[in-house]
Amino acid sequence: MQSNKLTSKIGVFYDGNFFLHTSNYYNYIHPQKRRLSINGLHQFIRYKVAEEEGIDVKDCRIVEAHYFRGRLNASDASQRGNQLYNDRVFDDILMSEGVSTHYLPLRNFFGRKEERGIDVWLALEAYELSLFRKLDVVVLVASDTDYVPLVRKLSSIGVKVVLLSWEFEYTSEEGKKVVTKTSHELLNLVSYPIPMHDLIVAGLDKGDELIESLFVNDFKEGGSFEGHKEISEILSLKNGYGFIKYPNNNLFFHYQNVIGDFTELQVGDTVEFVLDKNSEKQDIAKNVRKIDPDILLKSPILEDDFFDWNNE
Repeated sequence: MQSNKLTSKIGVFYDGNFFLHTSNYYNYIHPQKRRLSINGLHQFIRYKVAEEEGIDVKDCRIVEAHYFRGRLNASDASQRGNQLYNDRVFDDILMSEGVSTHYLPLRNFFGRKEERGIDVWLALEAYELSLFRKLDVVVLVASDTDYVPLVRKLSSIGVKVVLLSWEFEYTSEEGKKVVTKTSHELLNLVSYPIPMHDLIVAGLDKGDELIESLFVNDFKEGGSFEGHKEISEILSLKNGYGFIKYPNNNLFFHYQNVIGDFTELQVGDTVEFVLDKNSEKQDIAKNVRKIDPDILLKSPILEDDFFDWNNE
């Protein structure tokens, strides 16, 4: 669609909970085994807006970018392995890409930590910034029906809305079917719904550089802080060392390469680790850390919702 404007001012708004869930899917389930890249997403957004608006990509500028999420307090995060450190590293990534962060404390709700009011905050900020910064396009990285009123309000003031949507499903190790969908009402209301799951499949098959850039290449971006991380389970334990199940040859690991207490590990535990090589060029596991398989693809918030993303 040809636009009358010579430039397009873009605002990007992340539902952090949804973004994390989707990034985890690509990192742990999808063959890519890599997280989504903030830098790559922003590059992709500029190209897609330019394409839809019929203008040069250099005239599409992201002038606002905001990330919203509920978060554990420092005390609770410090008790979850590397959670506190990982949160800080991801903050650094967002900051380096010019993304403003907005966090609300998680609240106890019937014994669970849950996120309350973050979608309202996102909607208010998106609408207010659209008015004051005179945004031409708002990009939502979200899936929830709760954002429908925001889209309607933005449309009423002439702001076009791009929705980056994902739909995927898989079966967890516990045999539970996990389905992620985007609200049909939301898809029908936005100006430009972009089915990211389909574009990624087609783009990777063709070797599309723009699609390839959606995934991190630098281990410092997106949460893989010590290198490319693998997930498996402990096969056996001895006095000061053990072996992890891994294709072809099981991986040796030493107690000095365990994050946490080696003595707390048990056979069958799910662990995260980094693949490395010893002095004899044999594959070994380093940075071995026990993880809870039940929260592998869940944030510490809205845990049940991570297994029910049917927002139709």
